[in-house]
Amino acid sequence: MERTNFTASRIGALKCELGRQQSIFWDAKQPGLGLRVTGTGARAYIFEGRLHGRTVRMTIGSPDVWPLESHTTRDSQTGDPIERRGARQEAARLKLLVDQGVDPRAEKEAARAAHEAERIAAQRKNVSVADAWSVYLAARRSKWSERHYLDHVRLAEAGGREAKRGKKHIIAGPLAALMLMRLSELTREYVDGWLEGEAEKRPARARLAFSLLKAFVTWCDSRPEYKGLASMDICANKQLREHLPKPQVKDDCLQREQLSAWFAAVRNIPNPVIATYLQGLLITGARREELAGLRWDDLDFQWGSLTIRDKVEGERTIPLPPFLASLLLDLKRRNDVPPNVSRLRAMEAHGKKWEPSPWVFSSPTSADGKLAEPRIAHTKALEVAGLPHVSLHGLRRSFGTLSEWCEVPVGVVAQIQGHKPSAIAEKHYRRRPLDLLRAWHVKIERWLLEQAGIQFEPEQTTTDLKLVAAA
Repeated sequence: MERTNFTASRIGALKCELGRQQSIFWDAKQPGLGLRVTGTGARAYIFEGRLHGRTVRMTIGSPDVWPLESHTTRDSQTGDPIERRGARQEAARLKLLVDQGVDPRAEKEAARAAHEAERIAAQRKNVSVADAWSVYLAARRSKWSERHYLDHVRLAEAGGREAKRGKKHIIAGPLAALMLMRLSELTREYVDGWLEGEAEKRPARARLAFSLLKAFVTWCDSRPEYKGLASMDICANKQLREHLPKPQVKDDCLQREQLSAWFAAVRNIPNPVIATYLQGLLITGARREELAGLRWDDLDFQWGSLTIRDKVEGERTIPLPPFLASLLLDLKRRNDVPPNVSRLRAMEAHGKKWEPSPWVFSSPTSADGKLAEPRIAHTKALEVAGLPHVSLHGLRRSFGTLSEWCEVPVGVVAQIQGHKPSAIAEKHYRRRPLDLLRAWHVKIERWLLEQAGIQFEPEQTTTDLKLVAAA
């Protein structure tokens, strides 16, 4: 093996032999130090030695980065001396390791792994709450209802955007202040101060925000990339909950004597979609998002049933009582009628094609095409009727409460509303067919109409239902 006494000028003059992909030249001064030159002109110092009878070869680095000999330079800003190790000194260090039976490649890999671990640790430490929150929402969205997902989005919203109605701007949600922090800064002490301030300004929202935050912290601790960053004391410490007022039990519900005024006011709402939707909430006892997400494909007018996508079983099929079916048939006729010629031409001019909405409770102004906010119209109807406030969920509560006047079995009401069975017998020994549910559901609807003073006579076929008179 021919050796050359390396100098800066000789290293620059060495070239790869013709016809070969690379040539290696060895230093005569330092054993194991070589220079590899490829056919493309790339150069690199290498080290080669013998470990346990086998050849060990590894790259040191480019001559442009590694000087041949060690020398001292000074920092351009501080003037402090900086020692730069040369290729000969590095080769001598590697040879010493080989002579001691240590594989320098393992040492290099260990150093690389340690550096990577430090980088990941620093990166983990700098993860913001907002970054982890967005990953959390994406991972859990399929497990949540749309309303629950929107709660997470709105409570963490930074605010400032213009509201859809009026000229006001959306204010920041309770969790917005935490989104700007690093996840590692999410400690019990900090959350304690945050919760105390939020509970004074908006206690109900603060309670919900704190509940969502605890679930988020628990999820973070179950993920390797976030584990140990946020303090788990946030979830376990009872002192934090002392800042929150006790939750108020909601009992808003329509009474029997209020049904006449309520139906009269709701049926006079100019928008037939909202009017039918509100009556549907009371007659079916469904959750607001369940009914709003109803598609025409979910309705079976021939056999009198509708399929609801719920948060318990995934979906449930319940009876479609005749009066509600007549209201939905009217919406169906409206939905299938195309707009006038001028409207069609305007749509064509914008490259749009008219087609019936797939949503039962459609809305041309909403982003997804279905009814989004019926509360305003319901509140006005309650004011006209002179009734106290009843929320949309209160209509669901009203169905369960008023059905007791008909002496309907509790299990039947729970199955129609999509509640989980509350007893062993209900859970394992009751499988009520749709016909049995229909018998009770029709009885409930008929009783509601009687109390409201609405006279309704269904025809022989469901598709020809007709409203005879209304009080």
